[in-house]
Amino acid sequence: MSQPDPEPANPSNAPLFMPPRFSAHDATAAPAAPAAPMPIVAREASEGPSPVVADDAGDGTAPILLTEPAGGVPPVTSTPAELAVVVASFAGGTGPIAADAERASGFRYGQATYLVQFKREGAGIALIDAHALPDLSSFNAATDGAEYIFHAASQDLPGMHDLQIRPAAVFDTELASRLLGWPKVGLAAVIERELSFTLAKEHSAQDWSVRPLPDSWLAYAALDVEVLIELREGIGRHLADAGKLEWARQEFEAVRLSPPPEPRVEPWRRTAGTHTVRDTRGLAIVRSLWEERDAEAQHRDITPGRVLRDAAIVAAARVKPSSLDALLQIPEWQTRGTKRAAARWWPAIEAALALKETELPAKRAAHGDGPPQPRMWADKRPEAAVRHTAAREVIASLCDTHDLPAENLLQPDALRRLCWEYEEGGEQFVRSFLASRSARQWQIDLVAARLATAFGTLPPVVEESTE
Repeated sequence: MSQPDPEPANPSNAPLFMPPRFSAHDATAAPAAPAAPMPIVAREASEGPSPVVADDAGDGTAPILLTEPAGGVPPVTSTPAELAVVVASFAGGTGPIAADAERASGFRYGQATYLVQFKREGAGIALIDAHALPDLSSFNAATDGAEYIFHAASQDLPGMHDLQIRPAAVFDTELASRLLGWPKVGLAAVIERELSFTLAKEHSAQDWSVRPLPDSWLAYAALDVEVLIELREGIGRHLADAGKLEWARQEFEAVRLSPPPEPRVEPWRRTAGTHTVRDTRGLAIVRSLWEERDAEAQHRDITPGRVLRDAAIVAAARVKPSSLDALLQIPEWQTRGTKRAAARWWPAIEAALALKETELPAKRAAHGDGPPQPRMWADKRPEAAVRHTAAREVIASLCDTHDLPAENLLQPDALRRLCWEYEEGGEQFVRSFLASRSARQWQIDLVAARLATAFGTLPPVVEESTE
């Protein structure tokens, strides 16, 4: 496959790549450092201790399992005085800051951050209790201008913003891996591919709100940032070699500046199994139970699924029981915890059953200001359906040429809206429209001319006669 022209080499010839560190007994497994490294930010390589690896780690070909950071697992920072020491240490460090965050998804209500992990050359690793220290704004001035390295920044940045951390620049190793066309972009897979290390992921779904955190969890958390700086260096070189460095810069900046998502319209419709509820009275029961459950979950700070399961909500909506006794006959309401709490939920069902017809929810969710689903276009706007088919072929061809996932070349929503609304105007219209939908300049430059040409060469759509 053809690739964009490589970007020019670094004219300063400064050493730009920090090779991964290995323990002495695994030295034979270390891959050679690339001859012409090119990460985004230049800095001197630094010496440091080797990370701790499993004793039986490989035979020179197998990836090395990291079990503990090179400098050991630091104590958790949980007081203002301890935080001041950490901030001063990071202010005296150099280079970018590796960053990660742990939440309690599946246990607590919302997506609050409970542990923050940082690493910087000259400062080491810091593990910060974000529940005890909800304001980390002191890092902003202390590390002014520093780049923050994340793996999947879109997941961690909202929590960082809640903690008042405002990175001046971002490097996202997960997003960069997608731009490079790598088939596996999880942190462990990317580290293994680039550095020949591997990480155990046994604590990725733990309840990080518990205190104190077990030592094994803290080691896992520290390892998430242990080699992130080295990973960034290697991926930066690959981006430059592929001519995708500027693409990455634009993507990282878009993620950094991305506003919080708008609240969902009718979030209760996302209850698993709602599609099996066929009538509006049943949908009213789903809505009523969902709203009551959400209020209870927020009050107790528990994830809603642990308060009342989606399956119980949907089962009640399908049966529409006329009494509490009838509710208790439904299999999904006969588990011990659900049965015991049934009387607490019955008023919400009763209220939904008592609604007037005009108060019931619509059978289908509103589509907001966007177009309908493409499967409906052939009847509603056939010329848009033809454009959409042609546009998908253009996107698929470009993705094949540049080794990109389709969703990273152009957001599907932007493509759908363009196909639905396009009438005339050629390439200039396409460029202006995509810019208004927050497409990045590199994306517009790649797709605009090709899409305009495809649209301009389509035959006119002849609507079938109804006679």
